[in-house]
Amino acid sequence: MRRKHVIFFVVVMFLTWNMLMYVTLVTKSPNALQHHHGDVKVKLNDLQEQIVLQIQENEKILHDLQQKQKQPSNEVVSQAVPKIVKPNNTGGLENKLSYNKVKADNVILPILMIACNRADAIQRSLDLVLKYRPDAKRFPIIVSQDCGHEETANMIQKYVTEHDVIHIKQPDLGKVNVPWPQRKFEGYYKISRHYKFALNQVFHTYNHSAVIIVEDDLDISPDFFEYFAATFRVLMSDNSLWCVSAWNDNGKRGMVKNDPELLHRTDFFPGLGWMMERNMWLELGPKWPDAFWDDWMRHPDQRKDRSCIRPEISRTSTFGKKGVSKGLFFEKHLKFIQLNEKYVAFTQKDLSYLIKENYDPAFHKFIYDLPEVSLKEVATDNTKHLSEVRVTYRTKPDFKAIAKHLGIMDDFKAGVERTAYRGVVSITFKDQRVHVAPPVEWKKYDLTWT
Repeated sequence: MRRKHVIFFVVVMFLTWNMLMYVTLVTKSPNALQHHHGDVKVKLNDLQEQIVLQIQENEKILHDLQQKQKQPSNEVVSQAVPKIVKPNNTGGLENKLSYNKVKADNVILPILMIACNRADAIQRSLDLVLKYRPDAKRFPIIVSQDCGHEETANMIQKYVTEHDVIHIKQPDLGKVNVPWPQRKFEGYYKISRHYKFALNQVFHTYNHSAVIIVEDDLDISPDFFEYFAATFRVLMSDNSLWCVSAWNDNGKRGMVKNDPELLHRTDFFPGLGWMMERNMWLELGPKWPDAFWDDWMRHPDQRKDRSCIRPEISRTSTFGKKGVSKGLFFEKHLKFIQLNEKYVAFTQKDLSYLIKENYDPAFHKFIYDLPEVSLKEVATDNTKHLSEVRVTYRTKPDFKAIAKHLGIMDDFKAGVERTAYRGVVSITFKDQRVHVAPPVEWKKYDLTWT
């Protein structure tokens, strides 16, 4: 509405100015009109030409103003040209800061919600985000829509009007030129294209310094925003970190420790509600892949031995059975992920223990000081008197056999098991904490384990 008011005001001012100029010049010498008709006619012709030229110039100015007012707006936003500019006031992120110098109470963390053609899903997700959002200024909401689905667009527009949600639209809705053997994966190509557009908008058009990325089929926990505001301090303090995720891939009910305050480091990129900062996008954006962006991020060329923070109990859960993956893993796995229900005041806690130089020595000592037991002993409850144990694997088949029995996801991405840190995967099995770990001399992941 503000844009329309500005444009209306400019039009009225231009038209008023033109009328005044016309009246002034025409009535400047009223007597002369009676005695010098020829001169007046010439002057009027000249005046008419000047007015036409002025109106044309005014129309050009008005058109330019309208175009400027559209950026940013509720209309289609074209993809921004990447540029390096000073970011907004989320902490001065050109260099990593010490943990104590990164303040959580003044962080601006926009929520980028990726949407397509599910009007009911976007409504559910936005309602929950708005319910738990503590501060509209600190956590602005940007919904980026692909697919051109009118019903979904209309639903988003309701939130634009009522809650100042920003609605941007992927301008390229054309088919993707996919090689014939991979045409069945066209949806993944479109998703990757959409992510690149949306993240360019966040960092290059809206000039944010960090972003929390969610999709339109996620529920969030009551402390979702508190979690990210607090872990932002860790992310900005540690060069060995490249993301914070709200997701635990092995976070099914009965497999997690009943401790909502427990946070971990992981070498596996989890996604499904995650935060990255501007400098990371400046690194990844120019080489963004055509498809399967999440697996691409898990490759050593992108990960570069960096890790993420993740919770023991997920701060997101997905209800997205319908989607490009056609419900793959949803019925068997995803729908059982436990969503945290207890609010944890993370910003009031010291999370510096998650910084690598603090975390790694304590983690290594803890894991390898645990009693080592066999899978058979765990399975037959012979170690129930021990609250936490370690089960060792040495080969890929070893791990897959252990994972199958304990209910752990057994796939690898670039040699890394889901949720693993330094090769260790930790879960709860029959109320006992079990840490599936490589030998103590472990050095790095084996890329052939895939």
